[in-house]
Amino acid sequence: MADYVIEMLNITKEFPGIKANDDVTLQLKRGEIHALLGENGAGKSTLMSVLFGLYQPEKGIIKKDGKEVHINTPNDATALRIGMVHQHFKLVECFTVLDNIILGAEPMKGAVVDRASARKRVLELSDRYGLKVDPDALVEIDELMEIMRGFKAEGKSILFITHKLAEIKAVADRCSVLRKGKYMGTVEVADTSVEEMSRLMVGRDVELVSTKGESTPGDVILKVENLTVASKTSKKDAVKAASLQVRAGEIVCLAGIEGNGQTEFVHAVTGLEKPSAGTVTLLGKDITHAPIRQRSKLGMSHIPEDRHKHGLVLDYPLEYNMVLQRYWEKGFQAAGFLKGKAIRSYSDRLIEQYDVRSGQGSVTVARSMSGGNQQKAIVAREIDKDPQLLIAVQPTRGLDVGAIEYIHKQIIAQRDAGKAVLLVSLELDEVMNLSDRILVMYEGEIVGEFDPKTTDTQTLGLYMAGAKRMDKEG
Repeated sequence: MADYVIEMLNITKEFPGIKANDDVTLQLKRGEIHALLGENGAGKSTLMSVLFGLYQPEKGIIKKDGKEVHINTPNDATALRIGMVHQHFKLVECFTVLDNIILGAEPMKGAVVDRASARKRVLELSDRYGLKVDPDALVEIDELMEIMRGFKAEGKSILFITHKLAEIKAVADRCSVLRKGKYMGTVEVADTSVEEMSRLMVGRDVELVSTKGESTPGDVILKVENLTVASKTSKKDAVKAASLQVRAGEIVCLAGIEGNGQTEFVHAVTGLEKPSAGTVTLLGKDITHAPIRQRSKLGMSHIPEDRHKHGLVLDYPLEYNMVLQRYWEKGFQAAGFLKGKAIRSYSDRLIEQYDVRSGQGSVTVARSMSGGNQQKAIVAREIDKDPQLLIAVQPTRGLDVGAIEYIHKQIIAQRDAGKAVLLVSLELDEVMNLSDRILVMYEGEIVGEFDPKTTDTQTLGLYMAGAKRMDKEG
């Protein structure tokens, strides 16, 4: 039996203006968890899309169990027992878990989908891998690491793409690194530090923990009082009489486990959703029912949680996406007509400043860019507006360590320039690293406030899980 279950040998894949994979070789051993690490736009997703038959390479071959195979479509990959979990949301929100799992491979009984056999198979897999899947529930998130270890124990091989070095250290056996489309090498994870892996990925030393001085809070910029937002999926309110203030010159983080009301809270504050009660005040003006453009003109910037749904027009070129919140300004239009040269020049500047990588620069269609570079484009646009209030939701999701370092410095620079920052993050390391104050939300209520200098992640975790809350202590 061959040493490698999958071999991708000398793969080259090109797109207009960019060589996404440049003579890349990747070898996956049988029964190993193999991490694929690289900067945003390094070619990781492209390489996996070649393996899954979504793209055809210009050069190179793929071997399965030592024999060359031709993978021209995802069906070919599936037939070879190669599965792929995508980077961004690939689920139908109005479908149940069962419907999403069988989508595209529905078991049939005559002309009818055999849901009974599908349900039985899903429950069998759920029990085997500890997934705790309810086939009739809405889409959910599970403990991926333990599941991966279970797969490995059964002799299955996993290619794991992540930017989180701690996850690689926790679960991977080996790690292959790509940089700007080129293969930089493969290391044994147990013998390699996170600093060494980040240096191999980025090509320089990276500051993994941001440094910042003491905050000097000023006037209240954002004031939210007794905000209540109805749930779209249950009779309970998603947000229940939540109140907070964010002052100039401070970073306030709203922390919590996903699905505890943070999304609905931000949507109500930014105008994406109407609250059922409460008020939102920006710079002393009631904006509870104001349109999004008015909030933007008053000085609010918003890095959204879902970059595809709320951050970008995916079929627009990058340059138009860069001015989505400003195209009506005099610098970008005259008498209702857009100034193409001014928009292009502005977009080119942001692309260079924020290292947004795309094959054709400003004219690149946003949909064709990597997820991390889409995120960097949104961050560039929202910060460059010079806002009075920056609402940043998962601002570094999908970014590599070099990009995270840069974005964190930009957020701290906003604070130091006297701007108010409301950060919403699921990453406790990011929460502790950036925040001046931490508010924990659980089941739609703010249950605790903390100073990151005098608390720890274990304490935060208890409040996030609902085990403790300040208004019930003593």
